[in-house]
Amino acid sequence: MKKCFRVLRSLLLLVMVVCVCSGLAVVGKGYEAYQEAVDEISLEDKVAAIRGKDSFTEYEELPQIYVQAVMAVEDKRFLRHMGVDPIAICRAVRNDILAGSFVEGGSTITQQLAKNLYFGQDKDLTRKVAEVLVAMDLERNYSKEEIFELYVNAIYFGDGYYDVASASQGYFGKEPEDMNDYECTLLAGIPNAPSVYAPTRNPELAAKRQLKVVERMEVCGYFSTEEAETVAETVSLMAGVVQ
Repeated sequence: MKKCFRVLRSLLLLVMVVCVCSGLAVVGKGYEAYQEAVDEISLEDKVAAIRGKDSFTEYEELPQIYVQAVMAVEDKRFLRHMGVDPIAICRAVRNDILAGSFVEGGSTITQQLAKNLYFGQDKDLTRKVAEVLVAMDLERNYSKEEIFELYVNAIYFGDGYYDVASASQGYFGKEPEDMNDYECTLLAGIPNAPSVYAPTRNPELAAKRQLKVVERMEVCGYFSTEEAETVAETVSLMAGVVQ
């Protein structure tokens, strides 16, 4: 019995050593990928390119409901974390293990911005490490408002709209600052899967996603129950009109 225990303990230690070594290797490769990316084009130049767009929208021009809707559905601890959310990562890892595939990412708004700036949509551990390092650079050098501002000016909203102003003008015929609660919650849900949730392509799925946004806003305290019900009723009504 003691011999079996010693063998088992040795195997566990071996597995731990292998895991640690593998983890260190991934971190090392991730750092190399990060360094290559920022050496090729600096973070400052990437940010300047976004701010130089004709359609760039400043944070102050965004409706507060839109800002809250995005945080509620994408990153509810955005204002409190430093670029990475350990709670969201642990939840995502658990759900991915249970599903046996990548079903949840756990990325913060800052990480998503880092990915859009440098790394594309590849789901690779090495790229994930590099993404985290860029996210940490963003948090060190820019305020939360600036990061959010850059994020909504660099994400895809479907139908060829690559920033919040283009999407607002294209879908609603108005500037972002003029969006109402219905439009804010609809737009906040699209970037999760633009080809699926673009209202011009799948109005029913867009409405379901929008209702999820409204639900998350209520859970996070941005909407009262009455406010959430009012917007949800409008979503249901508009979905019926589209159908």
